[in-house]
Amino acid sequence: MVARRRKRGARDPDPGVASPPGYSAIPIKFSERQQAPHYLYVREHRVREGTQSTWPQKRTLFVLNVPPYCTKECLSRLLLPCGPVQSVELQEKPDLAESPKEPKSKFFHPTSVPGFQVAYVVFKKPGGMLAALALKGPLLVSTESHPVQTGVHKWISDYADLLPDPEALRVEVDTFMEAYDQKTAKEEAKAKEEEGVPDAEGWVKVTRRGRRPVLPRTEAANLRVLEREKRKRARKELLNFYAWQHRETKMEHLAQLRKKFEEDKQRIELMRAQRKFRPY
Repeated sequence: MVARRRKRGARDPDPGVASPPGYSAIPIKFSERQQAPHYLYVREHRVREGTQSTWPQKRTLFVLNVPPYCTKECLSRLLLPCGPVQSVELQEKPDLAESPKEPKSKFFHPTSVPGFQVAYVVFKKPGGMLAALALKGPLLVSTESHPVQTGVHKWISDYADLLPDPEALRVEVDTFMEAYDQKTAKEEAKAKEEEGVPDAEGWVKVTRRGRRPVLPRTEAANLRVLEREKRKRARKELLNFYAWQHRETKMEHLAQLRKKFEEDKQRIELMRAQRKFRPY
């Protein structure tokens, strides 16, 4: 049986179009010179009922397979035709915890992630998210009006971003310390209110507040502690194991014998001088 001839211009379907279940594929290209497209897999971000989420419902687009050269600005620009974008968040992997998160610092928590990433794109209106699900491509990441830096220029830009602005860093540190002081003051006030008050089961919380302060050690006590630590270390040492330890032990023993002999001679001379009975 003779196979039918393929029509002119017909091609096999691109295997990259086969998206995971529940996702839509959006082809993108770095530039016009790129022939094979890269695919972003998108779907609506959903959470379980009754669970709080960092991103608003019906307006958040979850994006998989975001390439390293696609930044927040690039992703926002690519999806801008669908509707105004409120925020874009790039992460290394999806969030397992669906509770609200505290904002991260750009100085102490760098957001750049090497390799492919996932993204959460929040639109200002629900229609923008629906339009993004039906978006067709390919979309160009780097254009003449919006070029994307690569190679040495990108390395120089990344290095410049690593150097923080001293004034902005000072403002962020001051803000963090003020929030920390307020939190500590609230915890201390709450502890004072709960001190001495029994709970539902009748137990009273005992704290270290009100105890007599510990007096500092005297010099004699410090010397005793140091001597005790010295004896403890001496017991742990391995004695008379090496040849030089044998030699030093013998020399110390001889020195102690000579010292004791001289002390005995002086004691005898002193006793002779102090005695009153002189038989000769």
